[in-house]
Amino acid sequence: MKKRDRSGTPSLPRHARGGFWLGAIAAASLALAGCGGGDSGSSVGASANAQQIAAAAQTPVANQQQQAGADQPYSDPVAYSSNAGDSLDPTQVSEKAAVMHHAWTSGNKTVNYTTTTGHLTASDLGGNAEATMSYVAYTAPSKNGKPRPVTFFYNGGPGSSSIWLRLGSFAPTRVATPDPLMTNWPNFPLVNNEQSLIDTTDMVFIDPPGTGLSEAIAPNTNQKYWGSDPDVSVMRDFIRRYIAVNSRTNSPLYLYGESYGTPRTDMLALSLESAGVHVTGISLQSSILNYFADAIEAVAILSGNTIDMNALKLDTDTLSGYYPGYAAVSAYFNQTTMPGVQVDPALFAFQSELFASTHYHAFQQYAQSWVLSQLGVPDFLGTPVFPNAPTLASWTWASGLSMQSLTGYFNANPFNTSLLPGTTIGRYDGRVSLPDTDPRLQADGDPSDILISQPFTTALATQMPTYLGYTAPNATYMPLNDNIINVWDFSHDGQPLPDTIPDLLAAIELNPQLKVLSLNGYHDLATPFFNTEKQLARLQTVQGLNPNLQVTFYPGGHMIYLDDHARPKMKSDLRDFYAGRPAPTALGLWMLPPPWHDESPAGTPTLAAAQTTTQ
Repeated sequence: MKKRDRSGTPSLPRHARGGFWLGAIAAASLALAGCGGGDSGSSVGASANAQQIAAAAQTPVANQQQQAGADQPYSDPVAYSSNAGDSLDPTQVSEKAAVMHHAWTSGNKTVNYTTTTGHLTASDLGGNAEATMSYVAYTAPSKNGKPRPVTFFYNGGPGSSSIWLRLGSFAPTRVATPDPLMTNWPNFPLVNNEQSLIDTTDMVFIDPPGTGLSEAIAPNTNQKYWGSDPDVSVMRDFIRRYIAVNSRTNSPLYLYGESYGTPRTDMLALSLESAGVHVTGISLQSSILNYFADAIEAVAILSGNTIDMNALKLDTDTLSGYYPGYAAVSAYFNQTTMPGVQVDPALFAFQSELFASTHYHAFQQYAQSWVLSQLGVPDFLGTPVFPNAPTLASWTWASGLSMQSLTGYFNANPFNTSLLPGTTIGRYDGRVSLPDTDPRLQADGDPSDILISQPFTTALATQMPTYLGYTAPNATYMPLNDNIINVWDFSHDGQPLPDTIPDLLAAIELNPQLKVLSLNGYHDLATPFFNTEKQLARLQTVQGLNPNLQVTFYPGGHMIYLDDHARPKMKSDLRDFYAGRPAPTALGLWMLPPPWHDESPAGTPTLAAAQTTTQ
């Protein structure tokens, strides 16, 4: 949600959306056919070689965007492919785009803005073309003579386009969902987004190769960029291209990543800084910053028919890290020791974190069985071990959870089907639920995914030819490419999975002024907020480090902005972030709970530290 991320059982195919999937959950992939239209539009003609790309930069798209004038729709004739082995012939590559003009209103405020929808060519540091990248940019003229900030948005997966952030979060229009309810599903309208950031920053939503309408340029293939490190390089090079062709060198540059987009952001910030591109700030929404610290994900990725025991090194951290998010969902469903009493989310989160921390050693004997139960294979390594009824009963007072809720967490079945018997709760948003008998669960086991998948793809089909003025009659827009997650190379920094806290630290050391904002939903069961706190707290191990870090929390799931109560608060906190002000309720680094004792310092690879601990 759209991080679009992954998960699965050790022996089952893995599926990913924006978030991580349990092994027991299967979901259908998404595809959306492009729409037809006439072949005209604004363009910056550019083929794949370096000379033509350099020439194209002499007529920047941004200059066209800021000029008042008629809308310029564009029908793109290219037959883009998202298949692993495919690539676009260099002679077909262009940087044409549809340019449309609109007005956004919020209260008594009006902002005239431009949408630019098309492709730009990412070329490596040596000038060699890598991929033609589809994007949608929202830009507005400066009101004070200073360059406006520009923020690059992307989801995760790996394998997701940026449709979920673009249609759900801070663009000038959004899909109005009744999150966490299903009222009038799937008929959710596109509406003016009063919480848009268009009054604060320009926004560019990027589709990585193999998603959206982005494709590698021959002799490269799409799959070449389906890995942690090559993905970061091509995203860096798209941003470099956008900055160059739109004359945005002097604009404050921000990155906004969701889900897998958050480890991508840590790595991308370092890559941009290392390439001489200054990053002003980064937003990490619904984070998985260290894959080793989520043993569910680590086992799913690293294991085949035999469990990779290295993936279970941090199993107790995982069980403890997921617990506060599950507790928040339990409270939403009135499964506390004080039924009928509405709890304060922030206070209850603190109580749940305290309970998980003080019971950490008690949890250790159950952690391995718990992780494997979430993957649907609790007995893979032998008889599973879980706390008995008297033990659970003794935990009710300190935890604040009902016996039913504790039993739903500590058992051999995935917690998404155990909290409320006969009901499945969402993984992206635990508050979204459906009866187990609902036929929609046969194709997609996550109610919170069902909530948005069809409405968002329907909205995209409606919005592209009209509001954005862009059609692609010979191509298929790919919201989520399941083929990517199945072959993604997660290796990074000499390890089989990315631990990007060292990347974040290195980026901060290169740029001590780098602003970092971490946004978290209390009810996110895909990337739990306590896990994120514990990972960011590893920065406490660096002597003398005082990063400009803020950590914020909201009611809501993985796609926090879908919640009508959370989105205005997110907008307010983000405006403060861009203005250099602290968010009123944000936590700084030294307010975070300390890192788990078995995790490595910020600059040390996790797997190496875990192996040393067990020797």
